[in-house]
Amino acid sequence: METFFGTLTPSFVEMLPRCRGKRVAVVGHARPDGDCIGSQVAVARVLRALGSEVVCVNMDAVPRRLQFLVHDLEFKKALEVEGDDWLAVFVDCADHGRAGDKARARFPKPFGNIDHHLSNIGYAENNFVDVAAAATCEILAGMFFDAKLPVDKMTAQALFAGIMTDTGQFRFNSTTRRTFMLAAELVALGANPAEIGGEIYERESAGKLQLLQRFLASLKLECGGVVCIGTLPNGIFEETGSNPEDTEGLVDYARAIDGVEIGVLIEERAGAIKASLRSKEPRFRVDQVAARFNGGGHACAAGLNLKNITMAEFRAQLLVALEEQLAAVKRK
Repeated sequence: METFFGTLTPSFVEMLPRCRGKRVAVVGHARPDGDCIGSQVAVARVLRALGSEVVCVNMDAVPRRLQFLVHDLEFKKALEVEGDDWLAVFVDCADHGRAGDKARARFPKPFGNIDHHLSNIGYAENNFVDVAAAATCEILAGMFFDAKLPVDKMTAQALFAGIMTDTGQFRFNSTTRRTFMLAAELVALGANPAEIGGEIYERESAGKLQLLQRFLASLKLECGGVVCIGTLPNGIFEETGSNPEDTEGLVDYARAIDGVEIGVLIEERAGAIKASLRSKEPRFRVDQVAARFNGGGHACAAGLNLKNITMAEFRAQLLVALEEQLAAVKRK
C-alpha cells in the first residue's frame, strides 16, 4: 500500500509508544505562524488521544487570527512548565534555538523534531524532517494517515490551516500533488477551507492596514529592480496601533511586484533587526543569504534576527549579500 511518508512513518510509529502516558511539551517557534500553531495543535491532540498529558509551549502568544484552532489546549511559556519529566517535541523549528533561548534552556535535549526546513540538521533524539514537504503540517498529516492515527475534525482543521498558510493558499513552489491529496483527506475529515480562510485572511485589524500602508510606502527597488526591500522602523507598532503579529504576509507584497525576484522585510526594534526574505523561485536560495547572518529557512522563504546593529548598517550588508547571491545564480 502506498504511503505518504514511507521513510519517516515507521520511526514515527516506533516513537509513539514512548510518549504514551508521559508528559509531553509540544514546542513551537517564536512568533508562531499558521504552520507552527497548526502543528502544535495536531500533535497535542493526537498525543492526548493516545493517553499523554500535553502542553504546548511558545515564547509568544498564539496570534489572534489563529486562536480559533486552540480550543481546550493549554499554551504556556517555557518557564511556566513545571517539573523535570517532560518529553519535548519541537515542531516547525529549523533548529533548537528557533523556539527561543528560554525554551532551549528549559528543554535542552529534544525528544522529537518534526520539520520541513532546508537548514534543519536533526537536533533531536528522533528526527522527522522532509524538506520537500510544503509544511510541517503536511508531514504530520501524512504520517498520521500512514499510521492510521485518530484525526478528528479539530485536528484536521489545524492541519489544513498549517498547509494553507505555508503554501500561500496552495500557490507556492512547494505545493505538490501530495499536498492536494492530503488536503482533500483533511476536508473529508471535517476541515472547512472557507472557515479557515475567513479566520486567517479576513479578520484584519485597522492597525494592520495602517502598518501595511507604511510598509508599502517604504518599498524600494534594488539590484537593478530584481530585489524589493521594505522597512518598518522602531516604534511603528505604537504609531499605527498594530503589533508584531501584524507583519505576517507583508513581505509578500514586496515579492509580488512584476520583475522582482526577491522581496525583503526589515524590522527595527530597539537596536535589534528582524528580516524576512522571500523569492519567487528556489534557485535564488534566500536561505543561503539568511545563513550569512546566522539565519535560515527554505530556498524561497527565510529569516534572520540580529542584535546590536542599526537598520542602515544591516541594509548595506544585506545588499552586498544579495548582490553576491544574484551573481552566483547568474553564473550557474
